[in-house]
Amino acid sequence: MDTLSYVAKSATPMLFLLVAVVGALVGTRRHPERTPAETWVRWWAVSALGCGSLWMTLSFLLMPATMADAIGFTRTPFMFEIAFANLALAVLAFRARTAPARERLTAGLAAGAFLWGATIGHLYQWFANGDHHAGNTGGILVYDVLVPAIMIVLARRAGHSRREPAVAASGQSPAISTR
Repeated sequence: MDTLSYVAKSATPMLFLLVAVVGALVGTRRHPERTPAETWVRWWAVSALGCGSLWMTLSFLLMPATMADAIGFTRTPFMFEIAFANLALAVLAFRARTAPARERLTAGLAAGAFLWGATIGHLYQWFANGDHHAGNTGGILVYDVLVPAIMIVLARRAGHSRREPAVAASGQSPAISTR
């Protein structure tokens, strides 16, 4: 695989993060009635986690041979299961756009359970077997680590920024708001 092809394949997951960042930056200006954390968590949930997971779902279902090649594996029945695990993340992420803070946090934690586990697998294949395919190292590692971590942080910040004024004035530090 030539360098340009490798970079293009490796960078594809990063496009979803870029759209989320640009959307959140524009959204904070267009929706001043929302806290910045609220705008950011919505964009991160829909674009970075939701659309990224939906892209992986469709890719594994509609282009399994291409995905197997990108990862550096032979085609396997587990790819079908990976597709539906990603679909579950997409559903959680799209729901998180308008969900209460606890559901958003749960979406981030669920994404972490799957994507951080995938990260361990990618790293193992990289170091144990020398798998440097575009779908095993590079952009996918950054995506798998950052997307859940940032979703969790944003869900917590948005939850704290939505607290009732009376609670905020009392100085109490409640758990995430469930409004």
